[in-house]
Amino acid sequence: MSIADLLTGREGLRISDPRQTSVSVHAYLRDLIISGAVPPGTQLKQAELARVLAVSRTPLREAFRMLQEEGLVSAEPNQRSVVLGLDADELDSLYAARVTLEALGARLTAGRLTREEIRSTTAAFREMERTYRAGDLSSWAVAHRRFHRLLVSRCGAPVLRTISSYAEQSERYVRIDQNTQRHDFEARQREHQAIFDAVRDGDAHGAAVEMAHHLSGTARRVADDHAPGRGTPCVDAALDLLLHGCLPR
Repeated sequence: MSIADLLTGREGLRISDPRQTSVSVHAYLRDLIISGAVPPGTQLKQAELARVLAVSRTPLREAFRMLQEEGLVSAEPNQRSVVLGLDADELDSLYAARVTLEALGARLTAGRLTREEIRSTTAAFREMERTYRAGDLSSWAVAHRRFHRLLVSRCGAPVLRTISSYAEQSERYVRIDQNTQRHDFEARQREHQAIFDAVRDGDAHGAAVEMAHHLSGTARRVADDHAPGRGTPCVDAALDLLLHGCLPR
């Protein structure tokens, strides 16, 4: 099926600032891939996309480069790429890194949120509830990123940049988990609340543990559903390191 067919009936690309065309194209294509509207195996031809989206090749090439860096599309010759499917090895290593870094971030942030940050985190949590129930998963992802970022905000700029990058690369796996575990939303929200409570109340150990279990749970569920029997050895090693070697009370 052509990209034009896949986009039939969907909201088109909107570019509010022509100076940010490549950013807008990247965000538009990224959401289509993560949501499953453009499924794995779909061939993306720059010439066809330029015509369908009514943009020039230059911003499209930059958007493709960003998608390739995120592991969403392949790097192919002749200005075409293929949407990549789930990579179990990438999932395992990516979430092992997230478990390690975000548990550290939660530990360092515990007890150090300002009143304004607590209000912002509460607002992000409520926005996650509202947008998920409204079926607006793109807006849910924005609120979810904001919520997690606030809970690790005291880990320092270099680590925070890495955490943000890994979180963005993980969004396709979060969306897969949502689609296959629709009945578990309340359980995930309880996990989010437990992390927030520990960070707000200054429970550094509890914040790190809750964050580690929350992230590892996502990785394990997606791996079990899409790569049965493989397991998540990297995630398991990161959890063992955190829970038994590096988090004394």
